[in-house]
Amino acid sequence: MPLALYALTAGAFGIGVTEFVIMGLLIDVSSDLGVSISAAGLLISGYALGVVVGAPILGALAGRWSQKTLLVSLMMVFTIGNLACALAPDYWTLMAARVLTAFAHASFFGVGSVVATSLVAPGRQASAIAVMFTGLTVANVLGVPFGTWLGQAYGWRSTFFAVTAIGIVALAVIALLVPKDKPCEDRQEASQSVLAVLGRRSVILGLLTTVLSWVGVFAGFTYIAPILTGITGFSEAAVSPILLVFGGGLVIGNLLGGRFADRHLVPTIVASLVALSAVLIAMTAAIHQPVFTVIAIGLFGAAAFATVSPLQIWVLQKAEGAGQGLASSFNIAAFNLGNAIGAWLGGAVIDDGPGLGFVTLIAGLVPLAALAVALIAIRLDRQNTDTPAAALACPAE
Repeated sequence: MPLALYALTAGAFGIGVTEFVIMGLLIDVSSDLGVSISAAGLLISGYALGVVVGAPILGALAGRWSQKTLLVSLMMVFTIGNLACALAPDYWTLMAARVLTAFAHASFFGVGSVVATSLVAPGRQASAIAVMFTGLTVANVLGVPFGTWLGQAYGWRSTFFAVTAIGIVALAVIALLVPKDKPCEDRQEASQSVLAVLGRRSVILGLLTTVLSWVGVFAGFTYIAPILTGITGFSEAAVSPILLVFGGGLVIGNLLGGRFADRHLVPTIVASLVALSAVLIAMTAAIHQPVFTVIAIGLFGAAAFATVSPLQIWVLQKAEGAGQGLASSFNIAAFNLGNAIGAWLGGAVIDDGPGLGFVTLIAGLVPLAALAVALIAIRLDRQNTDTPAAALACPAE
């Protein structure tokens, strides 16, 4: 894989840390800023909303820019946003800074996916996306635990100062290593045509598949800690090491999903959705036995991220020309929309449904809905075999 691809991985690592590290710092933030834990938790929701809203806004505004210029600009927004988080004097300033930072999220991963596919041979495009997303998985395995420790030891602001430094490094390596490119003719007309990508039935079905699959992931993942302590019987101190097993599963599933998608994209999508559903449903029984629980947690992580690069490359293939960057960004927003809905669904199962012990069962049924949508899309694609496959990116200079 070319060095430029690892520059994108560095940016993905920084974004992954800033998205998830706040979960481990909620108590510190709430205490320092004088707000409730639930209010501090809204900083997570605010970030997710910024991701969803930022995708169409930046996609429309920056459609005429070259891909490298856009990536560098997004890392500047990311860096400035994290610096603003570190310096925020009150809760609402911190919320605004989080939303600003989130604006860079979807477009970075969206445009970065397009650039990643342009850096490798056609048969390795899904693997290239998986390598970029490895930054996100490593952020969960190493970056978030370290950021949480740093914030608890030296104050939550120190974590955001550290992420700001990561942003500066990522900005430098992207500027140095990612090849220059020129705006394509498609992109010159992007302000009039780029939003038309959302009118394509195949793109909509691809985005819906992504949303539904990650509703299932986050319905289960959001409540892992209370499941481990309240049902399996682990101590609170055991939760973090067990989540490292989940993080290891993320890395393995991400790389395997990319490799299999390069060879057989559609079968990989179908198989990964089936595996995700099966693992979540099996967890309903496994969580009553500690050993089986740890194994299931690792398999859950692998099944969850095995879907990411196949779904991302699938949506890319359904878009054309100037619409590819926007469709890719919207798919990242779709992952985050699934996160938000999934967290709500899991909470509804606990508060108004059968209870905590059945969260993984309900979560496991949702990917089956994603599978149904994917099968409809696959059938429609076969009936529409004359749809042209566009190049995934403009050529580099």
